[in-house]
Amino acid sequence: MQKHSAQRCVSAIPPQTLLVPETPTRKEINYLMLRVQDLKFERGDDVLFDGVNLVVYPGQRVAVVGRNGVGKSTFFNLVLKKLEASGGEVDFPEDWQLGYMAQEVEINDRPAIEFVIDGHKELRKTEKSIAETEDPVKLANLYTQYDDQGGYQSEARAGEILYGLGFNDEETTKSYRDFSGGWRIRLNLAQALMAPSDMLLLDEPTNHLDLEAILWLENWLKRFQGALLIIAHDRAFLDATVTQVLYLAGAEGKFYKGNYSSFERQRSEELEREQSMAVKHQAQVSHIQQFVDRFRATASKAKQVQSRIKALERMQTQAALHVDSDYKVNFSNPDKVSNPLFSFRKMDLGYGDSVILKQVGQTVLPGARIGVLGANGAGKSTLLKAIVGDLEPLNGQLEKGTHSHIGYFAQHQLESLDVSSTAYESMMEVRPDFREQQCRDYLGGWGFNLPMIQRPIKSLSGGEKARFVMAILASEKPAVLVLDEPTNHLDLDMRDALALALQAYTGAVIIVAHDRSLLAKIVDELWLVENGTLTTYQGDLEDYTAARIENGSASAGRKDSAGSKKTQRQERAAARSSLTELRKSVRNFEKEMERSNTKLKTIEDILADQKTYDEMPADELNDLLAKAANLRKQVDKSEEGWLAASAELESIG
Repeated sequence: MQKHSAQRCVSAIPPQTLLVPETPTRKEINYLMLRVQDLKFERGDDVLFDGVNLVVYPGQRVAVVGRNGVGKSTFFNLVLKKLEASGGEVDFPEDWQLGYMAQEVEINDRPAIEFVIDGHKELRKTEKSIAETEDPVKLANLYTQYDDQGGYQSEARAGEILYGLGFNDEETTKSYRDFSGGWRIRLNLAQALMAPSDMLLLDEPTNHLDLEAILWLENWLKRFQGALLIIAHDRAFLDATVTQVLYLAGAEGKFYKGNYSSFERQRSEELEREQSMAVKHQAQVSHIQQFVDRFRATASKAKQVQSRIKALERMQTQAALHVDSDYKVNFSNPDKVSNPLFSFRKMDLGYGDSVILKQVGQTVLPGARIGVLGANGAGKSTLLKAIVGDLEPLNGQLEKGTHSHIGYFAQHQLESLDVSSTAYESMMEVRPDFREQQCRDYLGGWGFNLPMIQRPIKSLSGGEKARFVMAILASEKPAVLVLDEPTNHLDLDMRDALALALQAYTGAVIIVAHDRSLLAKIVDELWLVENGTLTTYQGDLEDYTAARIENGSASAGRKDSAGSKKTQRQERAAARSSLTELRKSVRNFEKEMERSNTKLKTIEDILADQKTYDEMPADELNDLLAKAANLRKQVDKSEEGWLAASAELESIG
């Protein structure tokens, strides 16, 4: 992209070292930054913004955050000048090129790669001029301009973006019309990334992306040299990409330096300084600590449990933020649970003659917390469909216990809602035992006030519909929750509330999600769907992320052209498969330790009471002391077995 000399000079200076005059002129301001000053916007009688200020330099990456409905997307439209502000100013260089991710694009027949290149509008103008020009001199100049704009590399660049976002070679030539809604959104994102831009605005770019595509996007944004404004509800993604946070609340905006976690710490400290939050804060911390204590027995030993404990301990710094949230959600615990809940017996899964997963063999126990990992298209959703009974195995079988009621959340369920009825009516159909006020209070915890529950469901936003479906299944006392991308369209407050609710839930959880922060707080076992197999993943989410970046899947899309990489993946898959029994042994020792420790604690609590020695008959007391001694031996034996198995596993893996 051609730049004016003034811009090249600015771009070469790191943002923190920019020399800004004390009283810059309007022209100087425009060549240095995006400046939002005293921004005001009214919608009818509602004042959405009043006095919002923001300054963004080239190279800075700013997250725009706030609760649903606060006006984040409206703020973007004001910056893009698609809306006219009621007051204040939005200034940036006149010759700045703006890139933004369109949320809705007219359905068209453009091949995917051509649609992406269309994002480079100046290049397309040059191509048109070349086609219409006959003058040799002008044509020569146009070809030079075409080269300067990266025209000869445009197809390769568009292909790289498409591969990074999960498209394969065949899909790059498919028509935009032939893709589903989620994949069209990916194409819209690819087009925005293709466009040369001095300032890029992205509204929920991670929706409908799998983890591999998110990792690729993270790396792409880190290399982006312009100013970036981004709306996202993925904490890990924001932590990896942004350097500042604009927090919108109560018609005002407040600017924080650092990534999203830094913002949370600063915001939490602000809230804690308010005395009214102190008692509630402590109650929240206690709740979190109780959950941590469930896993304390193995916290020093199991890496995945360690990771989870760390995530929960980090939540203590966020506790005030959770208390400040309007969401108070919970999942009803099951009355009865089978053990095991279900087992996979050499299942082949697929459609017709196409086998997606072969020889699937796993067992799900009560209280399991399983995260399912794998690239898009590997078969994660196929696996979940088989679990919930929407897909019959081609071979093998799925054995379910008598008390294995499943609560299933998937995006397609949003489309099956009776949109003509109200949220209140639909909830009462599911829970006729609810009293009217009880129903209102329950839905209120999920963020639905009285006017919202009295409106037809069709008037709800995508995020509100997702919350409503989640609220329905949360009330049904499932023995196991099967969640397929439950965080799409959910804001950060709701994601935090969902994490807390799942932590307190006593049933099993099987979840597919691209939100790494949510997974880290919930799961303690990882399954990997890869190369047509399902295996237990050795390691935690950090290991998985690092491996994806290292082997190039996060940067090279889904290409299998590199034979060596394919061989390496196959070797790694074989190695993981050979370690299955060893990993099961480790898990069994952990469970034995937990069972023995639980029994031992019960007996030790009795023995700690003086009344036991004063009132219990001598033979019963001796028997109790003997049981305690035997349990201590069992704990020691299990621990020795665990240490040996873990050491062997670590040496191999």
